[in-house]
Amino acid sequence: MDPEESPWADTSKPTTLAEESQPSQAADTSPSTPSASQKAASSKPSRGPRRMVAQPTRLEAVDDPLGPLGAAPPAEDDNAPPVPPLKEQMVIRTSMPQGQQARRAHDPHGVDDEGEESEQKIGGRAPPPVEAARPSGVRTSTQPSMSVEQASKPNFTIHVGDPVKIGDLTSSHIVYSVRTRAYKQSEFEVKRRYRDFLWLYNTLHANNPGFVVPPPPDKQAVGRFDSNFVESRRAALEKMLNKTASHPILQHDADLKLFLESEAFNVDIKHKERRDPLPTESKGVLGSLGISVGSSNKFVEQDDWFHDRKVYLDALENQLKGLLKAMDQMVGQRKMMAEAAGDFSASLHALSTVELSPSLSGPLDALSDLQLTIRDVYDRQAQQDVLTFGIIIEEYIRLIGSIKQAFSQRQKGFHAWHAAESELQKKKSSQDKLLRQGKSQQDRLNQVNAEVGEAERKVHQARLLFDEMGRSLKTELDRFEKEKVEDFKSGVETFLEGAVEAQKELIEKWETFLMQLDAEDDESAFYKPPVYNQDATKVPGDTAVDRARARLHEDSD
Repeated sequence: MDPEESPWADTSKPTTLAEESQPSQAADTSPSTPSASQKAASSKPSRGPRRMVAQPTRLEAVDDPLGPLGAAPPAEDDNAPPVPPLKEQMVIRTSMPQGQQARRAHDPHGVDDEGEESEQKIGGRAPPPVEAARPSGVRTSTQPSMSVEQASKPNFTIHVGDPVKIGDLTSSHIVYSVRTRAYKQSEFEVKRRYRDFLWLYNTLHANNPGFVVPPPPDKQAVGRFDSNFVESRRAALEKMLNKTASHPILQHDADLKLFLESEAFNVDIKHKERRDPLPTESKGVLGSLGISVGSSNKFVEQDDWFHDRKVYLDALENQLKGLLKAMDQMVGQRKMMAEAAGDFSASLHALSTVELSPSLSGPLDALSDLQLTIRDVYDRQAQQDVLTFGIIIEEYIRLIGSIKQAFSQRQKGFHAWHAAESELQKKKSSQDKLLRQGKSQQDRLNQVNAEVGEAERKVHQARLLFDEMGRSLKTELDRFEKEKVEDFKSGVETFLEGAVEAQKELIEKWETFLMQLDAEDDESAFYKPPVYNQDATKVPGDTAVDRARARLHEDSD
């Protein structure tokens, strides 16, 4: 490039990088004969810094309000229309694929572009392009995070079994074995009766206001030693304990641990009641704060959310009670069908024993056996319906009662809060009277000030407890809805699967019976009762029955 055309040209001849790197050789060598070192310097790219020469600046008047920042590069043709101003661009460095260089920001003065040309002429090279980051093929062993409900589940399972009747006629009761396997390492077993489960429910309910405690099955005075009732109660108690242990709050209660682990349970609860009396309806957390929970005022719900949930729970309870009644009727009909099949089997068997023709007595006896099988299927299906779907309906009816009890605790908390506020107003009135009397009642005033401070503390605690019970109830009702959907879905699927399997079994039995009827010519198809000859001297075909049959054949001929 000629000095006249190059923007780097100056009146004085600039020193090139080659001359700067080899000053001694350039002084001794003639300009017409370049030396070997100059050839090497021109062929080998230089890595030293590029020397820049300042250029003269020409000032011009511009109409652009942005000034030089918005000026466009000078056009070659002065008569060309003006170019609109360009925005200043920011240089962003990014990783580009192989073979593609990053674009530089536009320079209105052309310094960068011509710098690149001069760099190429002097043998410099641009930095190598960087490949874009690619996803790593190495799989990490980190597992996805668990949900809150899964993380809150305990690492132990509870099984209730081996019901045994103990005691005499007046004190007889059923004792269950409660086996707990904790954290897949230790396993312990204790003996509990029904009233122990009831104690656990009342204690957990009083210790945890605002939370829904899974309730035990209801008491039953008549038929409590029936095998079907004992089995259904055992399943309900086992489900109660497992749901309590899976609750994120109730599973940490000390009374639950006492129930599952104590070998001398009756002695331990007596010591506990002496040290900390068993909470009743008038005590519990509110009673421990010294707040009276009794109130004759009727509670009016101020929160629309709780009012709507209460109406919903009342309707749901009525629907579940109707469903349970229909379920009981269906189970009763299955048992009646089983009883009828048993009676029919007995009648068929009696008929087969008096029938003289083996070709008829065999099918009758086989049909009698089939009816016994049908009776067993109906009995088993009725019991399975109770243990799968009926127990879920009963459980959620009791759960709704437990939710209503938690609602009642919240109402008592509301009355306790307002009772504490009323007591605070009385204390403040006494304080104002003493303040108006002056310093004559200073001792009494100090005592009243302390009472006012204590009353304010009780009001604050009662308000916090009421708000906490409201938040806990909202969480519990959301949990109730999710578990209800899962439990009823599982119960209905089990109910339908049991009904389908029972029908398949009946169809298979009937098909087998029909195949036996088709093979009636085979002597081994049916069981034939043996014929005993009382008189061995009689010739076959010489009995009274044989002679009567012979006459019938002759008459027909």
